[in-house]
Amino acid sequence: MIILIGGEKGGTGKTTLAVNLAALRALHGRDVLLIDTDIQASASYWAQIRDEAAVTPRVACIQKFGKGLQTEVRDLATRYQDLIIDAGGRDSVELRSALVVAERAFVPIQPSQFDIWTLGRMDDLVKTAQGFNPDLHATVVISRASTHPSVSEVAEARGLLADFAHLRLSPAVIRDRIAYRKAARDGMSVAEQKPTDPKAGEEMQALFREVFDGE
Repeated sequence: MIILIGGEKGGTGKTTLAVNLAALRALHGRDVLLIDTDIQASASYWAQIRDEAAVTPRVACIQKFGKGLQTEVRDLATRYQDLIIDAGGRDSVELRSALVVAERAFVPIQPSQFDIWTLGRMDDLVKTAQGFNPDLHATVVISRASTHPSVSEVAEARGLLADFAHLRLSPAVIRDRIAYRKAARDGMSVAEQKPTDPKAGEEMQALFREVFDGE
């Protein structure tokens, strides 16, 4: 399966989702490849830390850029059971190319008006990509949401997301928890870090189940 984690807005936790999903998939016994198309290379650094710490299972990671991404991804899909593409937060050649080959795209946004304003453009990109890739399904994931119970930003964001024809909203919500940062520092997923954060683990497992949907 080819999964894309991407979008036009930076700082939404794309790499956090990508590396956690890759690690969880590997823990399920799948041969997974993490493809880092972001020039910041955060996913690559995470994979390097994981290798240096000898964390198992290993998550293979490569960097790919440019117009040849579509061809390379299709070739890599014949060699790995799952590909997870981490695309940077901008409208790029890599993001557009990945949309054309991905089966499922997940677009993390923070529950703010600034992030929601970027979804009109993302909706258009998905529509265009579906002309070449009719099997593409795109889902918005609210990410880095406040952990404070009195903050209603998630509910407000849900109400604003109904207007996009080519984007559906995930029921999973990823909160802004320190556990994600600690796990990333150690080259791990939140499911692997000790002591575990049960809430972070439950959030990521919920997203994992949706992303792979029994696959």
